[in-house]
Amino acid sequence: MSSHLIEKGYEPHDVEKRWYDFWETERLFAADENKDDDPCYSIVIPPPNVTGVLHMGHALNNTLQDILCRYRRLRGDNVLWMPGTDHAGIATQNVVEKHLAQEGTDRYQLGREKFIEAVWEWRSEYGSAIINQLKRLGASCDWERERFTMDEGLSRAVRKVFVKLYHENLIYRGSYIVNWCHRCYTALADLEVDHEEHDGHLYYIRYPFAEGDGGLVVATTRPETMLGDTAVAINPGDERYFDLDSSHVILPLMNRKMPIIKDKYVDMSFGTGALKITPAHDPNDFDIGNRHNLERVKVIGDDGVMTPEAGKFKGLDRFDCREAVINGLKEEHLLEKIEPYKHNVGHCYRCKSVLEPNLSKQWFVKAKPLAKKAIDAVKNAETRIIPETWTKTYFDWMDNIRDWCISRQIWWGHQIPAWTCEACQEIVVAMDAPERCDACEGRRLVQETDVLDTWFSSALWPFSTMGWPDETPALKRFYPTSVLVTGFDILFFWVARMMMMGIHFMGDVPFKDVYVHALVRDEEGKKMSKSMGNVIDPMSVIEQYGTDAFRFTLAAFAAQGRDVKMSEKRIEGYRHFVNKLWNATRFSLMHIDKAYERIDHDQISLVDRWILSRLYRVTEKVSEDLGSYRFNDAVAALYKFVWHEFCDWYLEAIKPLLYDKTESLRKEATLSVLWRVLRDTIILLHPFIPFVTEEIWHRLPGTEGSIMQAVYPSGTRDAARWEIDAEAESKMNIIMGVISGIRNVRGEMNISPSMPLVVLVQSDVESTRETIVEYQDIIINLARLSSISIEKTEKRPKSAATAVVDDTTIFVLLEGIIDVEKEIQRLEKEIKKLTNELASVAKKLSNEDFLGKAPAQVVQKVKEKHGALMEKQERLQSNLDKIMAFEA
Repeated sequence: MSSHLIEKGYEPHDVEKRWYDFWETERLFAADENKDDDPCYSIVIPPPNVTGVLHMGHALNNTLQDILCRYRRLRGDNVLWMPGTDHAGIATQNVVEKHLAQEGTDRYQLGREKFIEAVWEWRSEYGSAIINQLKRLGASCDWERERFTMDEGLSRAVRKVFVKLYHENLIYRGSYIVNWCHRCYTALADLEVDHEEHDGHLYYIRYPFAEGDGGLVVATTRPETMLGDTAVAINPGDERYFDLDSSHVILPLMNRKMPIIKDKYVDMSFGTGALKITPAHDPNDFDIGNRHNLERVKVIGDDGVMTPEAGKFKGLDRFDCREAVINGLKEEHLLEKIEPYKHNVGHCYRCKSVLEPNLSKQWFVKAKPLAKKAIDAVKNAETRIIPETWTKTYFDWMDNIRDWCISRQIWWGHQIPAWTCEACQEIVVAMDAPERCDACEGRRLVQETDVLDTWFSSALWPFSTMGWPDETPALKRFYPTSVLVTGFDILFFWVARMMMMGIHFMGDVPFKDVYVHALVRDEEGKKMSKSMGNVIDPMSVIEQYGTDAFRFTLAAFAAQGRDVKMSEKRIEGYRHFVNKLWNATRFSLMHIDKAYERIDHDQISLVDRWILSRLYRVTEKVSEDLGSYRFNDAVAALYKFVWHEFCDWYLEAIKPLLYDKTESLRKEATLSVLWRVLRDTIILLHPFIPFVTEEIWHRLPGTEGSIMQAVYPSGTRDAARWEIDAEAESKMNIIMGVISGIRNVRGEMNISPSMPLVVLVQSDVESTRETIVEYQDIIINLARLSSISIEKTEKRPKSAATAVVDDTTIFVLLEGIIDVEKEIQRLEKEIKKLTNELASVAKKLSNEDFLGKAPAQVVQKVKEKHGALMEKQERLQSNLDKIMAFEA
């Protein structure tokens, strides 16, 4: 292989498309459930919404999954990475409704059946966008198995689960307070509510006693709901009301008599300690109402308009009603005061409308019986949550779990398999439409119009995608899955529910590990948002820097429990790494023209032994780090090995031998080491940067097929000869220490890199001196020396710059190398300039006006500049002191 066969610069785009097409054509992502001999490794993808486009969260999540899958394939595992998309009920319906609005129609004009057809058409045309983007990212999913939460197989699984849970009395229908969105016209689960802090008001309203003078003052943020009040509650332990004689109050504006009740739930520190109770419009009031058998009066309709129960306020929008109620209370002199009040207000996670807690008939899953086994599974380490800190959060949520509202008042989704008999109102729940009512034999049955919460079908994902309820070979082979990689934001939406459903229906946990990764933020640690203009588009950076550089950056910053701070500058930095690898390969292939399956250990040099030892260490380190989900540590180890050890030291050290035209056993041995190290290095890097490594693999002599089919490096390849070589590492540390010391002196003294130097090395340790003597050729070559002398510690030579490394002192003789007087003048001038600049920056930092008014990031940059100037000044002063010492 000659150098002209590998281009000077690496251009990722053609390479990426070519190799991804090759991997798919060759079916290299395919798992085989009929293969019994290899160990199994399986992951189910967190299914992105069919409406989605790739964002940074997807990019991180899927890059980490792909790293694990590619790594396990190299280790010889039978890997299944199950892909698919989620039908995303509300989100998809909203998208299609907007599309219909542009055409001048809506879903009601179309009717349910035609609307659902329109959604399927939209999905057919646009639904594969995110899948194509995942392929651009390099995701090695088994695409032949791609699933969709509304496909026939998964729909059958959903019906089976609903029917079984219903007949086990774990699903019921009942009136309950739900989070209601008037825009989407549906109930939302607690987890689908986005809470935002609002600057609101606290309204103090007097409720007159039914008998006698006076009354109770209550405080509320939602005065319009008072129209549905059915009691006022006080805490039985509240001393302020121990002498209260009255038992009833009159509801202002409605003139309704209501009881005063006592309940320990009432927070004595809030407002006046008296609490208005509106069972139809507050979840806590609903519970209190149940305990005290209070009437539920619904005054806000599902459309956000006041109902007839609101009396004269009927027909008003809820927020208009608030103003009308306040004015009415003022007229009756029952509004005591209004105070500013910050409080969290629930918003729809989709359309961002303010939600209303509303009384509604919904379908629910009894969560507590299912949660118990899911809690025990984590306690018993059947499933591990990593980082472990998330385990406590999991327990907190599961221990306090509420029944799960699973019905949604939309059309797109799994229609609930329940039918009501028109004759006797009996509910029939079945897999298929029943012909007659079980109770009265009536034949007029109407199916429930509600659909199931999207998360209901997603909760079955680990086993429904593998063919359940059928007993398939895939289920037998790949369930439970090995790991779930997910963001913490869906730990409860999805992970906890998969745990409950998996254990209940499969009798086993759905995954052995749950790896919870952090968020991707901007370089200053702020959340990315369109409004702030700090969003980085994954597809844009892939286009600009290549997929490998982007993936390597994501993995490099994916530290456990720490958010990823992303910037294009960092991606550009890792593009330099990809180019460094490419150039190192290009150089190596100028000299390698065949494969070397064996290494002659009797002929290899010290640097050969050292690089093999370092390769062994990095191989073990990467395996250990990926086994414990420390992606960033694995990347750091590979980066250090490739850039600093392989490129900066090893390749530089062997160049004289490679350029020597004389053929020798020593040169042949070094070429065999170079071939081995390059081959194994690209295998180690492949899970992280798959495209460039595949390209290099096909340029390397002696390789066959795809790098995806390569064998992960191990000592078994070369008998037991590949291991840590402590002696070689110790000797190379001495040599590299001396070279680095000389290079540091060059830098400090401003000596040209090409200027040959005379060096004296002193050490009292005999083994150190022997090593330097034996390998002085390496030092002379890499440190650019004309000569080197080694002796025991003696008197310091004149006019010499010093570097100390462990037990060794290095003297670089400067006579004739630098003009001491000129260097002193140069340094003094530079220090004076820096001192003036520092004074200017320090003055700015002592200016209170600047510190108080300037944006935080501007102040921070000035502080960083001050620190950098200080550091530079100290370094120059140190160099000046050293040169002055020569004169002395």
